[in-house]
Amino acid sequence: MASIAKGVRGRPRSEAVERSIVEGVLKMIEDGVPLTDLSIERIARTAGVGKATIYRRWSGKEELFVDVMRSLDDPPPELAGESMRGDLTTLLDHVRRRGVNLRSSALLHNVFAQAKSLPKLWDAYQQIVIEPQRRVMLDVLRRGVENGELRADVDLLLANDLIVGPMLARTVLRSDAPLDDDLAERIVDTVLAGLRPPLRPTG
Repeated sequence: MASIAKGVRGRPRSEAVERSIVEGVLKMIEDGVPLTDLSIERIARTAGVGKATIYRRWSGKEELFVDVMRSLDDPPPELAGESMRGDLTTLLDHVRRRGVNLRSSALLHNVFAQAKSLPKLWDAYQQIVIEPQRRVMLDVLRRGVENGELRADVDLLLANDLIVGPMLARTVLRSDAPLDDDLAERIVDTVLAGLRPPLRPTG
């Protein structure tokens, strides 16, 4: 795992040690421990290392949490590029699968719940997880305008929110809501029904 922290010069880094620390944090998050309750002492005790071992790799727990988020984040999925609808469905299903995954879902709920108390972590989550996916989706929507799949007057930022919003509502705000396999497809089709150009009369 590539940590963002600076190690002590000349000291060999142990991937196994870093992984045990990250795994310890993830296990506690899965068990429902709030991020604000995860002290360096508690993390060190869970990982079976000394506090100095953690501080050699991360300046504090917020920097450590950034690497924890990075360890769970998958890059945006590869897109077929055959249609705007198909690519939007692929991207949105990536969000759905993150909600289904126990670890990433627990971390997502923790980050959202404590965004105000850990602003640096929230900013990092935006940069690491949200922004890369947002850029890709906006590119797909722009391509949809260019090839006539989407109306030219559509506000693309708003369209992005209309597509992603319902999935975030189910993965973050409504933990009891079902995340069916075809949910991404149904959301995309519902939104696009109001954003596509009107059909031209034939004849």
